[in-house]
Amino acid sequence: MPIELRQTVPLPKTSLPVVIFGAGSIVTDAHLPAYARLGFTVAGLYDPDIAKARAVAQKAGTRAFSNMTEATSLGHGAVYDLATPPAAHAGLLQSLPDGAVCIMQKPMGPDLAGADDIIRICRRKGLQAAVNFQLRFAPALLALKDAVAQGQLGEVVDVDGLLAVDTPWHLWAFLADLPRVEILLHSIHYLDAIRDLLGNPHGIHARTMGHPSSTVSNTRTAMILDYGQTVRCAVSINHNHSFGRKFQACEFRICGTKGAAYVKLGVNLDYPKGEPDELWLNTGTGWTPVPLAGNWFIEAFLGRFTQLMRFAVGEDPSIQGSAEDAWHTMALVEAAYESAALPAHPIRKAPDA
Repeated sequence: MPIELRQTVPLPKTSLPVVIFGAGSIVTDAHLPAYARLGFTVAGLYDPDIAKARAVAQKAGTRAFSNMTEATSLGHGAVYDLATPPAAHAGLLQSLPDGAVCIMQKPMGPDLAGADDIIRICRRKGLQAAVNFQLRFAPALLALKDAVAQGQLGEVVDVDGLLAVDTPWHLWAFLADLPRVEILLHSIHYLDAIRDLLGNPHGIHARTMGHPSSTVSNTRTAMILDYGQTVRCAVSINHNHSFGRKFQACEFRICGTKGAAYVKLGVNLDYPKGEPDELWLNTGTGWTPVPLAGNWFIEAFLGRFTQLMRFAVGEDPSIQGSAEDAWHTMALVEAAYESAALPAHPIRKAPDA
């Protein structure tokens, strides 16, 4: 096993200023800290709640724009960050300069119909758009993908995901009335990361449901992704495992014909405190830990924003995780919900005596 595996995206030699739309917790907890660590300049932010925008901007040492005209005044001289609810994406994209480089917060609209509208807007306006499915840029996932690309695991034949945690849903009051929660807003990250590793599956079998202890519409999910007769891929999600930390888990096991990998995603354990991520590889000489350059949160945001900026200044030829690619993640999510709404294959009854 090589000592070094790729875990980060190299910083560009130059950068453009960033304009942020939104002033919520994702901005204050992840986007602004990420830009600060990267050394990218935030030109300002805009939110319809002007007072909130001004408070966030003042704390971050930037300005709050008073309207959309001001927020888009830099034209093609900025990267636009839509850290907004999915229902707001289409309207904001319509207001951006044609051909602008931008990134929108996941998901890509509230459903596949919303994603369809967004992709049409991006194509019509020539927008160079990314979607913030950032798990694929976490150090552990970048290293895993590099190990697979180097052939250390051989041909990947098994992917198992297990999440059994006690998620504090009360922290997000807006989720209470949403018909789609678990897959659309959480497991979508895992589906996108699996797509990044294995490509698009042929189909999906899924069940998603709530829990007697929660008013959130769906908090538990089981999914089987169909990759044909060679790769077995299953993901089991339970956000209501409220029996103490000891047997909780947020992990993936990836097995190949020559080796295997284990990934622990610590942010979901003891949330919001979290634990460090882990990556272990076994390429024939036993399990070896891979020292990581950080965790899913917030290092994955660093990778996501850096790669987009590299594209914006001409140092990368294309956007990784573009809106065109993200549409396929949304299609997979939609298929999961459609599958969950269908009856299971019936079991044959016993024959008459």
